[in-house]
Formats: sequence, structure tokens, C-alpha cells
Amino acid sequence: MDRPAFVALLLGTAGVGYRLVLMLFTIPASNSDEATFGLAALHIAAGTERPVFLYGQQYMGTVESYLAAPLLGLLGPSWPVLRLPLLALYALFLWLIHRLTRRIGSPWFATLIVGLLALGPERVVRDQLTVVGGRPEGKVAVLLMLLVVVGLARQTIRHRRLAVGLFGLLAGVSFWSDWLILPYVGATTLALLWAARRDLLGWAGALLVAGFTLGIAPMIGYYRTAGPGSDPLSVLRGVIYAADDEPSPPLVQRFSGAVLEGVPLATGLCPAPGCGRWTGWFGLLYLALLVIATVVAVVAYRRAAGRAARVAPVVHLALVLGAALTLLSYARSPLAATDPLGNARYLALLHLSLPAVLWPPWQAAVQALRGTAGVLGRLVGTLAAAFLAALTATALLVTVLFTTTDTAVARADERAARGLADTLRAVGPHEVYGAYWTCNRLTFNTDEEVACGVLDDELTPGQNRYPAYWDRVAAADRPGYVVEIGSMQEQRLRRLLGDQADAAVVADVEKYRVYHPQAPVRPWR
Repeated sequence: MDRPAFVALLLGTAGVGYRLVLMLFTIPASNSDEATFGLAALHIAAGTERPVFLYGQQYMGTVESYLAAPLLGLLGPSWPVLRLPLLALYALFLWLIHRLTRRIGSPWFATLIVGLLALGPERVVRDQLTVVGGRPEGKVAVLLMLLVVVGLARQTIRHRRLAVGLFGLLAGVSFWSDWLILPYVGATTLALLWAARRDLLGWAGALLVAGFTLGIAPMIGYYRTAGPGSDPLSVLRGVIYAADDEPSPPLVQRFSGAVLEGVPLATGLCPAPGCGRWTGWFGLLYLALLVIATVVAVVAYRRAAGRAARVAPVVHLALVLGAALTLLSYARSPLAATDPLGNARYLALLHLSLPAVLWPPWQAAVQALRGTAGVLGRLVGTLAAAFLAALTATALLVTVLFTTTDTAVARADERAARGLADTLRAVGPHEVYGAYWTCNRLTFNTDEEVACGVLDDELTPGQNRYPAYWDRVAAADRPGYVVEIGSMQEQRLRRLLGDQADAAVVADVEKYRVYHPQAPVRPWR
């Protein structure tokens, strides 16, 4: 272990330790989407379910539920336990991106990348620690695939056919887990075709196909048994068509949401409330860096001799292509304009491209500091060094602001959710109706002792991901209602209860109020 590796180890350990502390305090706060993965893990551990896709969302794989199932089966439902596999995936991600960056860059540059990725404000750690599917395991898979490409090109892998088969397996599992990873999987596959095109004509190609088929086998099995219109392709087509039916915001708004807010948020340069004008510069600069990285990689490829020397710029090009396609796909969506803060998670995969995007400014800065560049080169290098320093300082500042000011809200929200679960678990009712962001979270917190059926603001059936809970509440003679104090749900419920509204209140827990009327209120019947 040389000095750069030792410093990277210290930075990576600090990053893992920082996230471990956040995880133990359930920061970021849990939510019902994450609870749905947790409930699926509980069912897997109990042997009652083997879900291929997330309940009610037939295009999001349940890899993270299967990873958490043994721990939840042993220790019971707990948010830190549910998130523990993701912490392990994050540590593995740091190790793999360090190894890859050393192979396609330089030792100290790899240390810089680890240091930047060790930092993390709310938006970044939410993508890394909350169990909402796809991204943590997808990042690890892509890095392993790229390391296979590098090893094949430099002939450092002894069992080449098995390595190609592993590449196919990782691609298949990534495809099953989350389709957002497809731009990176596609770009990485192109790099594999370049590095091992001759191998793929023989048994290696067969193993590639076999590995991919094995990885997507759960999808294939689901597709064969799913009813008409419920297979993943039909569901995804429906999502796309539904988005296309919505009024499309102007291109300028989508560009602004994706680039000026989405990129800085996803890369850790903005606090949770949103980006200021001073951070929007990185979004614009990111586009320029993608172009510069492409030019630098093409020039390096043309100057290099032999496949071993050319694999580094090929991997850089693959990472740039993955980032460009991801950003383009997101900018096409209306969500980039209508809710950039809530949907910046779709750009979390851009972390994979940091070694390619920051490599040109790193090279320029190193040449300027060593005095090996001309006058213009020194000027460019000095600006590049200032940019890298500003990038690091901004990420550090936003991380410090998050840990010192923004965690109190998450802890209060988690305390309220836990108090509600403890109250209902102790005194009931055990069958309740509530809002989407209340229900599955409550059910997970109570280890399914309390079942919650989702209602919308008009107190009509909402998005019930797991119908069994709705059926259980529907069968109850006297269900309760959990609403947020002052919400539209409470106002509607009190109008329906009339003079009996105050008498039906059984508990106030932080921001929640529990109603248990003598006669059930089901206006949809």
C-alpha cells in the first residue's frame, strides 16, 4: 500500500463511518417507498413471498430486499438493519472506483475521487443509504464490469471466459434491478466488444449470453406468468405514455431543472432545500467537462499504441457516454422541470463518471504545478486547480451544513413516526386507514401488527402497493384513521364524522392524530 492508497483508505473509512452514524440515527428519515422494500424483505425472510419486482411497481427489481432479508429475518424490522447492506455496497463502491481510477488515471487522482465521494449532503446520502432500489447495486456492477474490460484488454485476467460470463451476469442483474442503469450498461458493453471482440466469437460469447440470461432469469420467470398488460415492458410503456400525455414543459425549463439543479444536487454541491445560483455554474461546467473529456480521451486513444494502452481512454469514453445518455434521458422527462428537487435521484449514477469528467482538469493542474507546461498551459492548469479546490470546498461545506443544521428535521420526523407506531402497537387500533406516506412506513415499524390501507385526500382508495393490507383493513369491523393534523384528510374526515369527530379522537402523537369512530367511515362504498 503506497501513500496515495493509504490516504484513500483513511478517506474511505471516514466516509463509511460518517454514513454508519447517519444510519444508526435513521438519517435521512425513512419513508413508505423504503418501507415497501423492507416489507418485501420481511416476507422473503418468512418464506411467504418471492417478489421479483417491488409491490405495485413491476419494473423495479427487489435485489435490495433479498440482500436485507437474512438480516431482518434474524434481527427483526429495523431501519438501520434494512440499510446495512447498502452501507456495505457503498464501501465496496469506494474500493472498486479507487481500483478502477488507479488503472485508468493515477494514484493521487484516485485518492481525490475517493475523497469527493466520501463527502455527502442529504441528497447524496439519501441515494446511497435509503433502500429505494437500483442505484447502489447498479454502481457496483458497472465498476466490476469496467474492471473486467480493463483486465481483458491488459491480459491480466487468467480465466477470460469466466470473466466474460461474470460480465454478462452483472449486466443481467443490473437490468433486472433498475432500468436506469441501462445507459451505463450499454456503454460498458461497447467497451467489452472493443476489448474482447475475438473472445466473444467462441465460448466466451456463449458464456456472456448465458450469464446475462441467468441475471435476468427472475424477469423472464415473471414475464411468463404475468397476466396481460402486467409484464415489465407493458408497465414501462404505460409509464412512458403517461408521461408523454402530460403537458411537456419548455426545453429551457427541463434543461434548467436537469443541468442547473439536477447535476449539482446529484453530485453533492447543493443543500437539501435546493441549489442557489452560485452552484448552478457546475451544471453548465459539467456539460463542458463531458465534451473536454471526450476530446481528451479520443486524442489519448489515437496517441496510444496497443490495446493495453488504449483501454484507459476507452473506459473514459464509456463513462462519458453513460453520463451523457443518463442526463439526456432525464432532461427529456417533464419531471426535470416540474420537480427537480424531488427527482434529482435519477442522476445519482453520475458519480460513476467522476473519474472521466475530472481527469482533464486534474492533468492540467498537475502539469501546471510541475512546471511542465507552457505559459498558456500554466494558466489553464492554475484555473483547473482552482476549480478542483472549489469543487472540494463546496462539497465539504454542504456536507458540514447538512450535519449541523438539516438533520434535526429528519430526526423529528422519524421520532414522530416511531411514536405513532408505538402508540398503535400498544393500544390500537391495529387496522387503520391513512395517507400513502404514512401507511407502509407504519406497517413496517410495527412488524405488520398494524395494517394500514392507503386513502387519498378525498378519503377514497389510494395507491395500495400490497393489496393484502387493504383487504385486512377493509375486513375490520371498526377501523381507525391516522391523519396528519390539519391535513386535507383530517378536514374531510371531520366533516364526515360531524358531531362525533372530537369523541372519535383517541391519540395525538407529534404531527399525527388517530381517530377511532364507533361506526366505520368508508365514503367510497
